[in-house]
Amino acid sequence: MPFLYSFAVAVAKAMTPVVAKSDKTKAFVAGRKALWTQLKGIPQNKKVVWMHCASLGEYEQGLTVLSALKNNHPEHFYLVTFFSPSGYEASKNHGVADLVTYLPWDTRADVKRFVALVNPVMALLVKYEFWPNIIRELQRKEVRLYLIAGLFRQNQRFFKPWGNGQRKLLREFAHLFVQNEASLKLMQSIGVQQVSVSGDTRFDRVGASKEPFAFMDTFVGARKCIVAGSSWPEDEALLAEAISKTPKDWCWLIAPHEMHEAKLNHLMTQLPKGSLRYTQNEEAAFDGSPVLVLDTVGMLGRSYPYASLAYVGGGMGTAGLHNILEPAAEGVPVVIGKNYNRFTEAKDLIALGGVISVATPEGCSQQLLALIENDSMRSQKGAINKQYVLEHQGATQKTLTLLQKALSFDKDDG
Repeated sequence: MPFLYSFAVAVAKAMTPVVAKSDKTKAFVAGRKALWTQLKGIPQNKKVVWMHCASLGEYEQGLTVLSALKNNHPEHFYLVTFFSPSGYEASKNHGVADLVTYLPWDTRADVKRFVALVNPVMALLVKYEFWPNIIRELQRKEVRLYLIAGLFRQNQRFFKPWGNGQRKLLREFAHLFVQNEASLKLMQSIGVQQVSVSGDTRFDRVGASKEPFAFMDTFVGARKCIVAGSSWPEDEALLAEAISKTPKDWCWLIAPHEMHEAKLNHLMTQLPKGSLRYTQNEEAAFDGSPVLVLDTVGMLGRSYPYASLAYVGGGMGTAGLHNILEPAAEGVPVVIGKNYNRFTEAKDLIALGGVISVATPEGCSQQLLALIENDSMRSQKGAINKQYVLEHQGATQKTLTLLQKALSFDKDDG
């Protein structure tokens, strides 16, 4: 099986540059060519702590841990890698990591080259990144490997009768920090004992203070704002009726998940007259605009404090619901689409009453307009959401307790 897997990855590596058509895929290919030059910039006199994330959402989960480690151990060099271009582009200039780059292809040759160049003293994989050749090479080089904010479900390959090889990968970790008791029990059921429940680090991340945005002050002004975050075309179609019926003393900020020019142009044709794109207008023009489309990445989280209502995208399609904790942490009522069953926080907050799920344009319009008209209802639902976030914070500190000991031991030992 390891041979077949490595062969399949090698074929994918060879074919991807040939078939790359979209800007995202081309960035995926170019980034992996550039990483070898980037890695040569790692100082030889510093020990490297490496964190890998699939994309931006996983980076947000690992960021509180990474930031705390760097604050407490500034003598180390901090490397972050991404699988996806969207995560890389949004985070490459973030400033916490000393270097942000792509993950190499998971071929044996590339992995050996990568680990030799990086030579990490600690590796952190976030949530569900299990690359077999990378894990085996780290084990061979005796690098301490940790999983941050892991989340496991019964239908995953680790728990299948044919999943013995996958289960062996989990036993290579020095420790696995998981989000809930269900994940802990699943690990224990397959003989993985070096595991503990830390919780979800996203709760700590979304609870952090945020720098204000001058453009949002200009745009919102004395109005109230609905922020539609990480929207897909399916979400935007759902919202169209509600947007057209929104009172004049309210406005919309729409942050699409994908920045394809054709999709952005189509979205603009569906919006009220006077709607603007962020990147194509001066800040002064935003004043009074009914809808502002945030056609750039990395700015959504800092926009939620300006919201009186939020719609979080992903739930109307199959891509998966995006982060509802960011607006919830701001004490904002949240509306989502119909597909949310894989997301614990969505199920919890729907049951508590802070989040509303809608399935049709008519239902969406009805719910949003009811919230717009009822200050007391918004306040009540927002308070439920904020309290839920506060009650679930603390995962970062639980995770740090063990990681700090490992880094301190390494420092004393070397």
